[in-house]
Amino acid sequence: MDWRKKVSDHVAFALLVYTGLHIFWTMTQLKSGNGSVMPYFALIVLVAAIIPACRWIEKRWEGLTAADIGAPSLAPLFRREMALLWLAAVGLPIALTLAFKTLASVF
Repeated sequence: MDWRKKVSDHVAFALLVYTGLHIFWTMTQLKSGNGSVMPYFALIVLVAAIIPACRWIEKRWEGLTAADIGAPSLAPLFRREMALLWLAAVGLPIALTLAFKTLASVF
């Protein structure tokens, strides 16, 4: 089992899910909002923070030595990091939309 390949696959699919959810939630906000720039700012957060963070996770695993590529001892670390990745991919679009919606209602 090549941990690098598995991490790369998870990162790619998580970014697709995050982007899809983020756009869905943002478009919902745009349709129900008052023309605020907050949803557009939320999309900038996607590019400015999420993609580099995912790339950082991927680079950590790319640095494995030849002996570690298939090491079963990395399974718990892999599961923990991928669980956090997926929690962020699903949770952040919802959290960001709620935060920006709250900010838009205050300003």
